Amino acid sequence: MNRAAIALVSAIFAPLLCHGASPLAGRWDFTVPGANSNSSYWLGVTEKNGALDVWFQPSGGNVIQMKDFKAEGSHLSVTVTAATATRPATIWELDAVGGKLIGAIKNGTNSTPVTGLPAPALNRPEPKAWTTPVALFNGKDLTGWEPIGNPANSHWVVQDGLLVNTDHGDNLKSTTAYTDFKVHFEVNCPDRANSGFYLRGRYEVQLEYEAPGTDPPNRSMGSIYGRIAPEQTLPRTPGQWESFDVMLVGRTVTISRNGVVTTNHKEIEGITGGALDANEGDPGPFYIQGDHTGGLKFRNITVSVPK
Repeated sequence: MNRAAIALVSAIFAPLLCHGASPLAGRWDFTVPGANSNSSYWLGVTEKNGALDVWFQPSGGNVIQMKDFKAEGSHLSVTVTAATATRPATIWELDAVGGKLIGAIKNGTNSTPVTGLPAPALNRPEPKAWTTPVALFNGKDLTGWEPIGNPANSHWVVQDGLLVNTDHGDNLKSTTAYTDFKVHFEVNCPDRANSGFYLRGRYEVQLEYEAPGTDPPNRSMGSIYGRIAPEQTLPRTPGQWESFDVMLVGRTVTISRNGVVTTNHKEIEGITGGALDANEGDPGPFYIQGDHTGGLKFRNITVSVPK
């Protein structure tokens, strides 16, 4: 067969070969509006040798591999939470329709409609230049920040020029949203404390000094919670000041902790638990967790953006 004939046959059959890919495959973002706040979810579906691998990010906690699911054609049924003696199973019933995953979260007689949108690639080159860092915290008051939820539940105060969360309560977010940036902050995390610094309100840089061995590396200090473990393990220093420098461009994150690069240009596949929404293509605020434990202190929070 000559080259022209081979090219003709390839042109005819290539679409048929590609058609075998599952319409369920992809990364999917779900934002479910609620009365007081959104619930955000992520579903990652990959196909290899005709079999699907399904990962699910609940609205809280870490991303987990789903073992109990059924896929047939364009329909996917995922049992997120198994039934117990006191509660029914939580099952996501989804259909691939028009480039989306459309369906419902079913829990007994309750059914909540959901729509999953393809997560954007966010492939952007690293900027060649950045603006001069601007302070996000003035050391005097909470200008530029606001509690998430009921302000009466907020325990964020300014003490001796420091941003302090005195007790378990509301999270705190910046009033300005950002796309790509370099952010610097310094944190003092007590022993047995737990918090997080969110990028675009969707990706958590974990801040914790839980009991040693409590969490795996991808949920340890300086990780992208449940997603990316630090490449280097630094000594625990509870009660001491530490510095973080984080660059986020598209999905690519670089983290330096105390001057040591612990995550070097790694892709964040999707949102982490606690995300304000799953609209990954949009700008978003910084936010700091206050709903786990109190006791953390912050200072010298600055941000640079591309010129």
